[in-house]
Amino acid sequence: MGASVNLLRLLCHTKDVTTESGTARSGSTAPTTQHTPEVVLCSVDDALTEAWHTVAESAGDRVRVHHGSVLDVHADAVVSPANSYGWMRGGIDSVYARAFPGVEQHVRNAILSYHGGELPVGQAVAAQTGEPMPKWLICAPTVREPGEQLPTDTVHPYLAARAVFEFWRTGDVELDVPAREAIDVIAMPGLGTGVGGVEPLNCARHVSAAWSDCFGQRST
Repeated sequence: MGASVNLLRLLCHTKDVTTESGTARSGSTAPTTQHTPEVVLCSVDDALTEAWHTVAESAGDRVRVHHGSVLDVHADAVVSPANSYGWMRGGIDSVYARAFPGVEQHVRNAILSYHGGELPVGQAVAAQTGEPMPKWLICAPTVREPGEQLPTDTVHPYLAARAVFEFWRTGDVELDVPAREAIDVIAMPGLGTGVGGVEPLNCARHVSAAWSDCFGQRST
C-alpha cells in the first residue's frame, strides 16, 4: 500500500494544472496559503470512528471526528464518495438523495457539463444541495460503477480524499467563486468503506496521506 501511494503522490505532483468552475484536477498546485479547511470525519460505525481518530491525532486541530451521521455536522459541504456517473442510489449517497431532493440530478448535470458524463476517480465536482447548510455536496468517486467492490490494495480512498482537498484548494464551486472562500467546514464520511469493502483503518491511512500531501502535515 505504501509503495502504491508514494507512486501516486509522485504522479499527482507532476500533472498539469486545470481549474474550472465546479471542478479541479487532482494534483494541481494551489497558491501558497496557511489556511486549510476544517474537516470533520464522520462515522456511525465504531471501527471507522476509532480509525478516524488516528487521522485527527496526527493531522492537527483542523481535523476532528464525529461519531454519528454526517448530516448532524454543521458543515458548509458534505462529501459524496459516489460512482463516476453520479448515481446516488445506495449507501451514504442514498441518504443524501433523500435529504436533498434533486441533488442527484445536480451532480449528474455537473459531471456531464465538466466531464462528458463520467467523472474519473481522482477528480471532484461540486453541486448545490438546495439547503443553506450544507450548501454544497462535493462528489469525489471511489468507484467507477455503482456497487463495485474494491480490491484490498486499492488506492481509491487516497485519490478521492486528495480530489476533495485539491478541489477545496484550487476549484470553483460556481463561476469565479473559489471553493476555499465558499467552504470552511467539510463533513466527510468513510470513503469506500461501505459497499466498496475498504477496511476502516486502510481508509483512514489513505485520508491521512492525502491530507499530508495537500496541506503538509505529516500523518502516520
